[in-house]
Amino acid sequence: MAATLARLRSLLRPLRIHQLRWARRWQDWRHGVRFAQRQTAEPLPVRIIRHRSLLLRRLGSTDPQLQHNKVVNLRLAAPGLDGLCIRPGETLSLWQRIGRPTARRGFLPGVQLSQGTVTVGIGGGLCQLANLIHWMALHTPLELVERHHHSFDPFPDHGRVLPFGSGASLFFNYVDLRFRNPTAQTLQLRIWVEETHLCGEIRAETLPELAYHVVETDHHYDEQAGIRLRCNRIWQRQVDRRTGITVAERLLYSNRSRVMY
Repeated sequence: MAATLARLRSLLRPLRIHQLRWARRWQDWRHGVRFAQRQTAEPLPVRIIRHRSLLLRRLGSTDPQLQHNKVVNLRLAAPGLDGLCIRPGETLSLWQRIGRPTARRGFLPGVQLSQGTVTVGIGGGLCQLANLIHWMALHTPLELVERHHHSFDPFPDHGRVLPFGSGASLFFNYVDLRFRNPTAQTLQLRIWVEETHLCGEIRAETLPELAYHVVETDHHYDEQAGIRLRCNRIWQRQVDRRTGITVAERLLYSNRSRVMY
């Protein structure tokens, strides 16, 4: 019976994915989401934050070729985001800018994390792009609209520089990363791929009055019913640039994820 149910779920999954993708398109149309569309090669004058992440990392026992495929995927995705201007009231959506990653467009198989397992799929590895943008956006006035996080920790910390649990997952098109610009000025996203790193910036017309700092606390491992868990909390502190006084502090995420290694 269990095998039959598993096979049935496997057969129905493509239909469910198709349904969810059309539902996302309908919701965006119904709610009249204003997506950021305009790109310009001219950078805005003020850099709020810059970050970069290593392209090739050791991910457990996965095939190293998948890491090289990921670099190809990132190079294909970056041009749709580089120079993107997020004007007041507009929403940045990664999938709206990248489009569906298909083999016909040149995307290659890469590592994907899905339903508690490490798999391989076309366009895999784009989560690194989501991780970079998510981390940078948390240091700006951008307002988080949608973000998904993996419920498990699949690989050891080899080469990790950001706090555990600060990433974002993607699956076209209904598992997205979205930020809205609630300010009165335009913000700009810059994304490019160098030889060894994925790089990004968020720029503005003028420097925001507040500086945003993201910190990790209470990092530890726990065990529950024989399952090893990794836990932490991630906070955002808002600091007045003129006085250096913290004016607000809020808990972004409280992570408690199953360790798979």
